[in-house]
Amino acid sequence: MGSIAGLERFDSPGKGRGLRVTRPFKVGELLFSSPAYTCVLSVKERGLYCEFCFTRKEKLARCGKCRKASYCSVECQRGDWAMHKLECSAMNAFKEKWCPSEISRLVARILAKKKTQKERCVSEKILLIEEIQSHVEDVDNEKREMNEADVAGLHCFFSKHLELPGHKDLLTLFSQVACNGFTVEDDELSHMGTALYPDVALINHSCLPSVIVTYNGTSAEVRAVKNMKPGDEVLISYIDLLYPVDDRNNRLRESYYFTCDCQDCKTKSKDKEKLKVRKRSDPIEPDVISNMVRYARKTIREFRALKHTKTPSELLEICEQSLEEMGAVFDDANVYMLHVMYQAMGVCLYMQDPYGALRYGESIIKHYSKLYPSYSLNVSSMYLKLGRLYMGLERHSVGISALKKAMAIMEVAHGKDHFYLTELRKEMAQK
Repeated sequence: MGSIAGLERFDSPGKGRGLRVTRPFKVGELLFSSPAYTCVLSVKERGLYCEFCFTRKEKLARCGKCRKASYCSVECQRGDWAMHKLECSAMNAFKEKWCPSEISRLVARILAKKKTQKERCVSEKILLIEEIQSHVEDVDNEKREMNEADVAGLHCFFSKHLELPGHKDLLTLFSQVACNGFTVEDDELSHMGTALYPDVALINHSCLPSVIVTYNGTSAEVRAVKNMKPGDEVLISYIDLLYPVDDRNNRLRESYYFTCDCQDCKTKSKDKEKLKVRKRSDPIEPDVISNMVRYARKTIREFRALKHTKTPSELLEICEQSLEEMGAVFDDANVYMLHVMYQAMGVCLYMQDPYGALRYGESIIKHYSKLYPSYSLNVSSMYLKLGRLYMGLERHSVGISALKKAMAIMEVAHGKDHFYLTELRKEMAQK
């Protein structure tokens, strides 16, 4: 087993394996950086980012064979060939019928790397990929069906170039990736791709995290968001922390098969602020509030399901109707209303309606900075979006102010020398 300076693997009480620090770390300090065991760029981002290093660049060079994958340099194209060749000829052969899921594409790359790998990978210094928890025995019928579909996709699109293991082993691998894969995101939290980082997967969850994971190209970087002393456990959040305790733990049980018992989950101290009810002269009955909470959760689930079947104008209408219904009971600081506002803002951005997006964004940011933890990427990404919207509307002073607020968070979460910060400083200087 290898090691990472300043860190050690240990048995975390009630959590199993974990990671803790052996020396002090200050807020913003890098604990460690890990290259991806392997990663895959989202199909939707092809042509915008380099397939190998995930650098965003204009005029990327396309692969001469498939004309789909793009690269920022000859070196990146050569570096990616061992993985890209799994898809290159298949995309030409299947044409528009080529449609493996992103997780199937990632699993294909994991299998290809396992086949050629002779020794411990640099991303497995303290945890081997084989040691990653799968929870395959906990998977419910719905997820099992999804995994079966992904296995079928793997056989359909990749069997020509891969020697596939048995069905049981494939189901285990898909479960491992589902529980431990990381979504690689840009500075505005837009999905770029999926990756696996065995050492980072060792870090346990808390709704009061001590570190944050950000991305530098395809590498994951783990930085402290709290001052840490020797013996402190390294803890990240696996989920969106905006929501109340019951919602968070439902998500943790569904996706990761455990319940969090951090101090915030025990006391539910922030729930009252997150579930604000509109102040009225006549008090609202508790059953009315609980019914509206159920309605809000149902609306959010339905919106996610309808995203790919409805037009933007129809989606915006659904959001506006939901906000009107919720507004009769909830204060606009209620997290369910904020979620719907966020979706509405995204639709407005897609429709190129900056004024509509700005209206929702200004309502959201008032509460995000209070409800999220310090150094939250959700807050910095919202300030980035608002700052760029203001700039586009020639409101430079308020735009610069928003971008500076984003920068203050990003300097801790990403590090002061990160490419995103360098580009943001240039962006501000040009205005």
